[in-house]
Amino acid sequence: MATVTQDMKYRQSLVCYAKKYGVARAARKYNRAPSTIYFWLSRYNGTIESLANRSKRPHSHPKQHTEGEIKLIRDMRRRNPMLGLVDLWCRLRARGYTRCIESLYRVLKRLGELPRQPQAAPYKPKPYQQMTYPGERIQIDVKVVPRACCVGDLKLFQYTAIDEYTRLRYLGAYQEQSTYSSADFLKKAYAFFKKQGFTMECVQTDNGFEFTNRFSNSKRDLQTLFEETATQLGIRHKLIRPYTPRHNGKVERSHREDQRRFYATHRFYSLADFGAQLAVHQSRSNNRPMRPLHYLSPRQFLRYHSLQHV
Repeated sequence: MATVTQDMKYRQSLVCYAKKYGVARAARKYNRAPSTIYFWLSRYNGTIESLANRSKRPHSHPKQHTEGEIKLIRDMRRRNPMLGLVDLWCRLRARGYTRCIESLYRVLKRLGELPRQPQAAPYKPKPYQQMTYPGERIQIDVKVVPRACCVGDLKLFQYTAIDEYTRLRYLGAYQEQSTYSSADFLKKAYAFFKKQGFTMECVQTDNGFEFTNRFSNSKRDLQTLFEETATQLGIRHKLIRPYTPRHNGKVERSHREDQRRFYATHRFYSLADFGAQLAVHQSRSNNRPMRPLHYLSPRQFLRYHSLQHV
């Protein structure tokens, strides 16, 4: 049954009024032409569905394909079921077909004669390895601060480190996205998480040049300062699959929340100002309840884990 719309209800009231009081009176009351009222009267059969809009598509066209052309196309397709569109069009033209290839495509689509492509196997993500204790794996990524938040020619970057188990975050404010900034942030993040009572065993990043030279043409075998710092601190560095940001999903999701809760309403006048406001935002985010943590904040969840393993 068609969905009942306001237009259909309006037409039904108009038709019922015209049947009761006449077309002329209905035309004056509803400010409609009598021809319009007669039109809907002729369609009305007692049900509101009869007053729905109908398709205005023409039933025929002076330049439509003839029956002979349709038969030629069907026969050619039956003999060559996997032939491509261009090859099929060329063979039809050799047998007297004069239409353009766009017309042939529309006819094939209407007839359901387009070659069917083999369906690709649906993507089945691998089971995600859940972390079992704090510091087992830390996701690190960089967010470019929106230009609308920076006053003047200021250019800022937010470095983020998030513990996969507790969702506890450490944020850093920098003016450049480089391996030097990444190494400095790693040292500060290591000290921050150690102060919280656990150490970083593994860091997971994307394949950006601020983290690795994996895709560098000339420095592929040369370690970046970030990788050297991770080795010095005894941290294992794990790279995600290229062009697959969902593998770093926790830090990516946290950046989306930062955009909604922080960057949409704040402005920054200098690096020091950005760092101060970012520290306040970090404190708030680490004390905000989260559904994956059973509505505990990251700090509460970390405290709960510590009490369970005393």
